[in-house]
Amino acid sequence: MLRITLKLPSGGAADPASLRTAVSARLGLEPNAFVLIPRRRSVDARGTPVFVWTADLQLADPKQEKTLLRKHRGLLEPAPEEDRYVFPAAQGALDTRPIVVGFGPAGIFCALLLARSGLRPIVLERGGSLEERVPAVEKFFREGTLDPSCNIQFGEGGAGAFSDGKLNTLVKDRSFRGYFVLEQLVAAGAPEELLWQSKPHIGTDLLRGVLRNLRQEICDRGGEVLFRRQVKELLTEDGRVTGVVCANSGASPAETFRSDTVVLALGHSARDTFRALHAQGVPMERKPFSVGVRIEHPQAWINLSQYGAESLPGFPAADYKLVAHTADGRTVYSFCMCPGGVVVAAASEEGGVVTNGMSYHARDGVNANSALLCEVLPSDLPEGLFAGMEFQRQLEQAAFRAGGGDFRAPAQTVGDFLAGVPTVAFGEVTPTYSRGVTPSNLREVLPAFVSGALAEALPLLGRKLKGFDHPEAVLTGVESRSTSPVRILRGETMQSSVSGLYPIGEGAGYAGGIISAAIDGVKCAETIVKSLKE
Repeated sequence: MLRITLKLPSGGAADPASLRTAVSARLGLEPNAFVLIPRRRSVDARGTPVFVWTADLQLADPKQEKTLLRKHRGLLEPAPEEDRYVFPAAQGALDTRPIVVGFGPAGIFCALLLARSGLRPIVLERGGSLEERVPAVEKFFREGTLDPSCNIQFGEGGAGAFSDGKLNTLVKDRSFRGYFVLEQLVAAGAPEELLWQSKPHIGTDLLRGVLRNLRQEICDRGGEVLFRRQVKELLTEDGRVTGVVCANSGASPAETFRSDTVVLALGHSARDTFRALHAQGVPMERKPFSVGVRIEHPQAWINLSQYGAESLPGFPAADYKLVAHTADGRTVYSFCMCPGGVVVAAASEEGGVVTNGMSYHARDGVNANSALLCEVLPSDLPEGLFAGMEFQRQLEQAAFRAGGGDFRAPAQTVGDFLAGVPTVAFGEVTPTYSRGVTPSNLREVLPAFVSGALAEALPLLGRKLKGFDHPEAVLTGVESRSTSPVRILRGETMQSSVSGLYPIGEGAGYAGGIISAAIDGVKCAETIVKSLKE
C-alpha cells in the first residue's frame, strides 16, 4: 500500500470519485490499476481554499510500487500499517443480565457491545423512543408544551440526537476506539464519508435512522430497550449493587430490576437522579463547567471570513473554533459550532429556558451558530456538591422570565450587548431559536462575571475571525447544559466505590461530546467483558 497526500481546488474535488480521477492523472495510472481508500479530507483555507486529501493506494501490480515511490518522491510514501481496534471476545458469562441506565451515546455503545458479547443487556431510558420523542420535541417547538420526561435532553439518542450529529472529538485515542465508533455508525446507515472527513458530521436528520438501527441490533441480539423508565433508587447489599427501582410512566407500580452489574450513562441533565444517587451514598464531586449564550451570524459571513467568498462551490459551510482569555485569566470559547444550523429550545424543566444548536446533514441553513461560553470557577459559587446545578437552574429561570414566560428566549444584538442597552429590534441577522425570541438585555439575565467576560472576549474573538463581533450578530440565552457540573467518582476498573456500579459518559463527568461519550461506553463494555468468569 502507498499513501498519497494531494491538495485539490474546488470544482468536483469534494468526493472520492474526483480524488480517484486526480490521483490517476497525477501518477499516470489507469483507473483500474489501483484501489483507492480515502483516509482524510480537510480544508486548507489559507490563501485560495483547497481540499487536502490523504488516501492509500493498493496497486493491482505490486511490482510498480518501487518505481512509483522513486518517481514521485515527496508525494508518495509507504502506507503505515493499519491499526484497528478489536473488541475482546467474551470468555464467560455474568450471573445476571447487565443493566444500562440511559440510552445516549455512552449507553448505546456500551449496550451494543454487551449485546454482541451475548450478555443480553437491559436498557432503561427515562425518555421516549425516537418514534415518540420527535413528535414531542416538534410539539414543544410549535406550542411550548414541555414533556419533562421526553424532550431534547431525555430520550433515545440522548441530547446528541438533537445537537447536530457532530462527531469530532479532542480525545487522544491511541486505541482507535474513536474510529471503531465511526465504523459502527457507518455500518448502521451513516454516510461512509464519516470515515474520512476531518470533522465528521451526520446531521440530526440522518442520525435518527442510525439510532433506530443500533437499537434494533441490540434487541436482535437478545437485549431489551425499555423507554419511559426513570431510575429512582439504587439497590445495594454489603457495598455491592444488586439492582435498581424505576418508575414506569406507562404503569402505576414501580418496577424492580435485579442485577449485580449496573452501568450509569445518565447524561448531564438528570439532576433528580444525581440527587437520588448521592442520597444513597454514591460518591460524587464538583467539576468545572461553563455557561453562556448562543451566537448567530449569517453563514455567508462565516464563509467570507474563512474562505474569502460568501459561497464556494463544492466546499462545505465554513466553521470555526475560537478561544480568548480575559484580563483576569477567565477563558471564553466557542463550542458545538453548527454551520448552516438553527438554535433550538432544549429545556427539560418547567420554568427554564435552555438553548442548543442543531443542523441537518446538508448544513444549508441561512445562519451559523455556536455556543459562546465562559468558564465558571469554584470561587464563583457557594459551597455544596450541587451548587453548579443550582446555578444552571437559576440562569435558566432568569432566561425564562426575560423571554416572557412561554419558553421564548431572551436575545440581544452584539452591538447592544457591548453598549449595555436593551435590544428593541434585530437587523441583518434573524434569530432562529425554535420557540421565538424576545428582544432583551442579557446583562440582566447573566451574572456580572459571565456578561463581563463575554463583553471583553467578543472584540478579541473578532480579531481572530473577522465579523465575529459584528454589531448585528445575535446572542440568545442561555446556554447552560454544555457539560455536567458534577462527576460520579470511579476507580481504575471504571467502578464506583459501590462495586458493580459503572458511571460513564458525559453526565458522569467522563466525556465531552458524542464520540468521547461513545468511546467511554466502549471502554466500559470492554472492562465488563474482560472481567467475565470463565
